[in-house]
Amino acid sequence: MLHSFTRNHNDLSTEAGFQFEFFCDCCGNGFKSTFVESTTYEKKKKTERFGGFSSMLGGLMNNRVGNLGYSLERGSNILGDRLNEQSPAWRKEHEAAFDNAQEEVRPMFKKCPACNKWVCYDCWNDEQGLCTECAPREASYVAQARARAMQRNIDEAAETAVVWQGKIETRTTVCPRCGKPAGTGKFCNECGAPLGTNHCPNCGAEVALGLKFCGECGTPMSAPQPQPTGKCPACGYENEPGTKFCGNCGAKL
Repeated sequence: MLHSFTRNHNDLSTEAGFQFEFFCDCCGNGFKSTFVESTTYEKKKKTERFGGFSSMLGGLMNNRVGNLGYSLERGSNILGDRLNEQSPAWRKEHEAAFDNAQEEVRPMFKKCPACNKWVCYDCWNDEQGLCTECAPREASYVAQARARAMQRNIDEAAETAVVWQGKIETRTTVCPRCGKPAGTGKFCNECGAPLGTNHCPNCGAEVALGLKFCGECGTPMSAPQPQPTGKCPACGYENEPGTKFCGNCGAKL
């Protein structure tokens, strides 16, 4: 039975030869063993060449010799089929090649006594005698801790930073003719109707052009606008239109 010194390995062997990859249990980096050509494959090629030559020779000789060549060719094909199904000789070669590949690649790995992982030298802490997952290198760990702390500080500062001071509230103008968002221009982006507002004749609220009633008080927009007057409600004195306080008694108009 075959046993690898690391759980992570890959068999690249073919009928022509044997080669294996072994990977670090931590980082996944690996090393490839030297390719070893299969001796059974070489024998197979020689047998196939000999069988082909015998078949050609048999066609040139009498029937008896030809039958002998046919028999040799047939035996060659049977042997080739058996080798294609990985013969015991090939499997024996494979086992020996795997053992040799392990010995070849083993010096590139270290076994951690804490977690029993086989790791490459990039993942090995010589000072502690452990892999870097069990005992991270001090300089690397300090650098990582500082980087994590810097990220936390940046995130905390970003939470309180004011990066925009505009108004979030926006008012979408709806076209009074087509009912779709009209944009910010003087005319509707959809139908081209003029945009603007009127003032309610009753409460003075802004009402979009084309609306027949005030959205605040329900007064018809066709109602007559009240004429400005300066008559004081307290004393009846006629003040100039637009005056805010009565010039006779001081009452608010």
